[in-house]
Amino acid sequence: MSIDIAKLSEAQLSELNHRIVARLRYLQEARMHQQMLSFKVVDRVSFHAPGHDPKIGIVVKCNRKTVTVITADHHQWNVAPVFLSRVIADEADPKTSPAQVIRLPGKQ
Repeated sequence: MSIDIAKLSEAQLSELNHRIVARLRYLQEARMHQQMLSFKVVDRVSFHAPGHDPKIGIVVKCNRKTVTVITADHHQWNVAPVFLSRVIADEADPKTSPAQVIRLPGKQ
């Protein structure tokens, strides 16, 4: 596909730019949605936050653009799915079992 932009007016170039930006945003959102679908609540995941040690936690919510993860130290992180890796739990180790319950501070 070739487009001779030299023949386009300023208004046409502006419209073309808007269409290109909209298409790029759509493709990015579709890719993010596809990555989001690969995680579900109670999945064990890991990620590396800048300035912190690598973290391992459990997915508690899938938001529009991020996944909410609760770590064993009861911290909540909102992480883009592109930064998450699934953790394969060792069935023999109850500390890494996906059925582990993490008590959250809050109302009793």
